[in-house]
Amino acid sequence: MTGTTQTPQAGRTPRARRAPAVLIVGAGPTGLTLACELARRDVPFRLVEAARGPQPGSRGKGVQPRSLEVFDDLGIVERVLAHGRMAMPVRSTGPDGRVTLGGTETLGDRPDIPYPASLITPEWRIEEALRLRLAELGGEVEFSTALGTFEQSDESVTATLVRDGGTETVTARWLVGCDGGHSTVRKQAGIAFEGETREEVRMLVADVAVEGLASDAWHMWRHAEGFAALCPLPSTGAFQYQASIAPGQDADLGLANLQTTLDRRTGHAGIRLHEPTWSSLWRANVRLADRYRAGRVFLAGDAAHIHSPAGGQGMNTGIQDAHNLGWKLAAVAEGAPPALLDTYDAERRPVAAGVLALSDARLRQVVEDQGLPVRRDASTAQLGIGYRGSALAWDDRDEDAPLRAGDRAPDATGLATVDGERRLFDLTRGGRLTLLAFGPAPAAPGARILRVVAHPAAPGELADTAGHLARAYGATDRTLALIRPDGYLALLSETDAAPALPAALAALTGTAGPRP
Repeated sequence: MTGTTQTPQAGRTPRARRAPAVLIVGAGPTGLTLACELARRDVPFRLVEAARGPQPGSRGKGVQPRSLEVFDDLGIVERVLAHGRMAMPVRSTGPDGRVTLGGTETLGDRPDIPYPASLITPEWRIEEALRLRLAELGGEVEFSTALGTFEQSDESVTATLVRDGGTETVTARWLVGCDGGHSTVRKQAGIAFEGETREEVRMLVADVAVEGLASDAWHMWRHAEGFAALCPLPSTGAFQYQASIAPGQDADLGLANLQTTLDRRTGHAGIRLHEPTWSSLWRANVRLADRYRAGRVFLAGDAAHIHSPAGGQGMNTGIQDAHNLGWKLAAVAEGAPPALLDTYDAERRPVAAGVLALSDARLRQVVEDQGLPVRRDASTAQLGIGYRGSALAWDDRDEDAPLRAGDRAPDATGLATVDGERRLFDLTRGGRLTLLAFGPAPAAPGARILRVVAHPAAPGELADTAGHLARAYGATDRTLALIRPDGYLALLSETDAAPALPAALAALTGTAGPRP
């Protein structure tokens, strides 16, 4: 089932029939996330995909805690969780037959973190959930539609779309390339894609049915010639097969070679594979675009950065690219300063550079340790990603304060409201700018206001009954926290009337509250 078959919401004009503000090329997880971001803000767009339909294959199968928070904000996290497994155990068998168990580590039971572990689920399930959400919002994917060429001016981008041998000319305010590592958008924009391809590091990857192996854990075997792994794919009955391929080793993707390779590396454990439903020969490509923007053209996801699969970072980084860019495009379309779009490259490219370094280090660990399980910890959860020093970060706290503007806004449980007990993310969900006031709340045009009070008596008021909120924010009775639509802190102030608040609101929305 895909989002293209559902009826748009009543009262909405299908976006494919409206002049688009944004043309999105590529309907993988990144493009779909961006489309959902725009759709829920009623910003007209078109989402085109050259493939004839949804792509098969597990591909990126690890969803990190920060991406689960993004899905929570978009309203699809329950769908995603229903088709996955958190903190999947990893059973690793060494060359000597010794078994190591791991993978069940979590970040603990913390009120500021709603999803304390990574989730294993096939990538096509993520795309399915996003397409369903997009359809609920009145959007659709235009499959079998490829980008031909494009030109841009100071005001717009004019692109040629190719479908069924015919062409169509489309003009939009912005073009976003979410079209993968071989991005047509990136190449035509003249953006360099710097990095390297390591032919000495390759891997067979396939989705297969398996006999003779329990699906209660991610199984790995370390052997002198390389590693092999079989990871159960929740909700599918299949496993993802992985096997490292060194120079000179057989890289054929046929069932016979997959089985022979597995037999050698497991010591002929009696595991039988069935014909793969999807397969790929993965090569170690580690690349980063030298910029994420060229005029009115933007890059996101694999079009901007390619990672090793070690640590499960690539898909997640692309999803978060889209979450960052989507609200900014919508805000500028609605009158915010165009300079807001400059912060996309400034904030997200350094994140990708750091993630590339992390995933590359984890890949080296896997290769050198012959498949020793990649450690899952706070560094891979992506909860520590932030934008301190960004042009969108204002605060008057000491530099050594644990929480600063630019950081991820922490969650908190045990909040009493007139509608019952809630957690903070329940109150901020929906991608809106939110002012959290622990004392008097100044006017904040364009933002919803949440006031912390002793006894809530009206909507928008909450009581921090367990003290989790004050601890997470290091709050006093004068603290103001302005939470961006993507869940990061734009402003933290301990000063009466927060003199930086008007500047923050002006930069984020084009409006400002009264100055003191």
